[in-house]
Amino acid sequence: MKLKFYFLVTLFALSCTAKTNLQAQTETETKTDFNELSESFLQRIIDEKDTQEIQDILANTSIEELDNALDTNDKRLAFWLNIYNGYIQVILQKNPELYDDRGSFFKLEQIKIAGETVSFAKIEHGLIRKSQWEYGLGYIRKWFPNKSERKLRVDEPVFNVHFALNCGAKDCPPVAIYEWQRLQEQLNIGTKRLLEKTSEYDSETNVVKVTSLFSWFRGDFGGKGGIKKILKENEIIPSTKGVDIEYTNYDWTLYLDNFIEL
Repeated sequence: MKLKFYFLVTLFALSCTAKTNLQAQTETETKTDFNELSESFLQRIIDEKDTQEIQDILANTSIEELDNALDTNDKRLAFWLNIYNGYIQVILQKNPELYDDRGSFFKLEQIKIAGETVSFAKIEHGLIRKSQWEYGLGYIRKWFPNKSERKLRVDEPVFNVHFALNCGAKDCPPVAIYEWQRLQEQLNIGTKRLLEKTSEYDSETNVVKVTSLFSWFRGDFGGKGGIKKILKENEIIPSTKGVDIEYTNYDWTLYLDNFIEL
């Protein structure tokens, strides 16, 4: 009798273990790759295909699932870059008149992610720039970011995201599909291309004219000294010594479908 009892208990335990293992395997197999999803989102936009199914997945996931999936800094940066750039295209292609009031447009909560509706400003300054105050020139952080921002923001912001974010204007960087495995390489290539396009150095006056992005986010670049170092590293200026910097006017003309491969 005891032997039969132990046999039944053992059989039940094995059955439970097998069921638990199967559940774990199923959960692993169905786990969403959010980086791949963000890449597909942009690719469908480029191919002029519908993105609603992807938008629904992004809207209906949880903060915890997204937080767990984006488990490295590069994964977070690549994901949010693709999401920001993708939604700029989706929203402004449908409603270009929203761009007439850019100040309101970027602050408007209109992007559904992980059960919340967020603004472009929150994605850029809160999640990509790690809770920077948008008017602080890169020197002042927000005091009390909310829980979702703290969980989903990057751990280490990098300066060259400013040469990857596309806000829909003609002078914005072109849109690339960022892959987290190649992110730093892509950012470096994109930075060099944009600086070569937007910078002008006069060797006689030792003056370099650069994009206003350097002025608006100067703290992100390490101030004037950091800006000069970046320009020298990208072969825009021959030396950092004695160089004067001038910032060019930004062309805010709406300009969509500006795509590039990196």
